[in-house]
Amino acid sequence: MKKWIALISLSVLVLFVSGCTNNPQPPKKPVIDQTLPKLTEIKFLSEVTEVGFEWKPSFDERVNGYYVYRSNPKVQNGRLQRIATIKDKYSSHFVDTGLKPEAQYYYRFSTYSKNKRESVASDTISVNTAPLIKSVVYIKAITGLPNRVKLIWRPHTSQRVASYIIERNEFTSTTWKRLAKVKGRLNAEYIDAGLEENHVFRYRVKVETYDGLISQPSKIVEAGTKPLPIEIKKLNATTNIPKKIVLSWDASVEKDFSYYKVYRAINPMLFYSYVAKTQDIKYEDLINANGKSYYYFVTTVDKDGLESPRQKNEVTGSSLAIPASVYITSSNHDGRSINITWDSLDKRAVKYSVIKEYKGKKKIFTGIQGKSFNDEDVLRGIEYKYNVVAIDKYGLASKKSENTIIEMPKE
Repeated sequence: MKKWIALISLSVLVLFVSGCTNNPQPPKKPVIDQTLPKLTEIKFLSEVTEVGFEWKPSFDERVNGYYVYRSNPKVQNGRLQRIATIKDKYSSHFVDTGLKPEAQYYYRFSTYSKNKRESVASDTISVNTAPLIKSVVYIKAITGLPNRVKLIWRPHTSQRVASYIIERNEFTSTTWKRLAKVKGRLNAEYIDAGLEENHVFRYRVKVETYDGLISQPSKIVEAGTKPLPIEIKKLNATTNIPKKIVLSWDASVEKDFSYYKVYRAINPMLFYSYVAKTQDIKYEDLINANGKSYYYFVTTVDKDGLESPRQKNEVTGSSLAIPASVYITSSNHDGRSINITWDSLDKRAVKYSVIKEYKGKKKIFTGIQGKSFNDEDVLRGIEYKYNVVAIDKYGLASKKSENTIIEMPKE
């Protein structure tokens, strides 16, 4: 038997030296010459899509070559049709290719003479082609990776395997998409990257042999990509601090938290720019302006670089505006001094400044605690103009009040 296998293996390289031609056109009814020698002791070796035959050639001077007949595998024990003519009687091998895997075929051989008469056919030979090579027996999908799924499998034991074919399917689809071909029998992983986060995919693997045969798929495995971090809660922004806006929020609950990102815009309908990265649960946005407003959102970033969704409603913050202007309630003189009183709707003022102008000169009185001012440093016949400014505890000054003008009498 070993000699037979070796003979078949070596002879495959020279199969067609025999002068075999495919698709012969036999007569409708072959003419049988029962005196022609009949082929016997035909041996065969089957593979997945081919069968190799070997016989002892006939050296009878009447024999010119051999006819090969085969049945259709869909019709068991059906009529055999001539599939090849071997034109040299010294040939002793034939390979039938392009067969279906794991299928049953029937063959007969006969000799033929120069005048195309043929012998009684050989005994019918039943041949079963081998099944397709099986896929990998162990496959695993690693879940919870950022925007990717990693597949690993046990390398196939067959030396015939040349590569692995990776296919993916989504639950919303009934078709499988070929992703890649991983070359090399010992390569045993594939990373499917660029995927949607928090999404489940299904995978399977086929193996391909060096002669292009592809196995049935492996078992199906499922894996999900890592979800995004949870949205930040309770984001607040201040409106009562001068020259800055302080943001604060609840701490992230992510186990693999890395840092927060702060975004800002001057209008919620416009583009938000990235302004800061922090690991604290607060951020001070320094604003070199009074009463300046911005819109904010804050996100969480995990150690894999995944960023949480933004808040559904943006948060508005502003730096503290200057105090409201005061309004003069009365201004008069008694001939020797000028008295001014005022009030304000803004309760933030802790002190006031009075600006006095006359004859191109200006004098400022600061640190006034009450809401009145008495000016005894006045001269008769001179016109005086006064304005009052409110100052809050941060030193922010309001705009000047409206002018109040008083002219001292000459006498």
